[in-house]
Amino acid sequence: MPSHLVLKNFEGLELGKLDKTDDSGLASYVSGEIDRSLNWKDLKWLQTITSLPILVKGVLTSEDTKLAIQAGAAGIIVSNHGARQLDYVPATIMALEEVVKAADGKIPVFLDGGVRRGTDVFKALALGASGVFIGRPVVFSLAADGEAGVRKVLQILRDEFELTMALCGCRSLKEISRAHVVTELDRQRVAPRL
Repeated sequence: MPSHLVLKNFEGLELGKLDKTDDSGLASYVSGEIDRSLNWKDLKWLQTITSLPILVKGVLTSEDTKLAIQAGAAGIIVSNHGARQLDYVPATIMALEEVVKAADGKIPVFLDGGVRRGTDVFKALALGASGVFIGRPVVFSLAADGEAGVRKVLQILRDEFELTMALCGCRSLKEISRAHVVTELDRQRVAPRL
């Protein structure tokens, strides 16, 4: 890395090994920082040191949903790590409905990953998500045009979302329902009848 640049997020950490590899070394460093001993008991411990609600991110199955609820999670974020570390896991939108059903209204379920258009927000809400998290579109627009870029991408998403609602006959968020989307599971049931 050029000497005039600094990794602000990593100040104070031992990053000497970053300079001794053929690549940036950042991937190796981050990989070394992952605690593979984490388990559901750690969620209980976190609850003893904060009064903030704790959301569990990376849940993709009904089994993990039930474990998160038992461990006291305040909510779930359906996420697949951007399909970077795990490029063979299901898309978050495909896992969402199973997680929502397993949560059974006990805690909110959010979707993170793959949200690029207002229609993606609509689909997630129709499949039961309480909300969505938006990453790359915001980061890319920030890099391209700063605050104005972020405002623009959020306005585009909002406009697309409102258009989708109107095209589906929904005047409020409460009117968005499962009947507004067709998933792969629906296709398997509907196709033989066509």
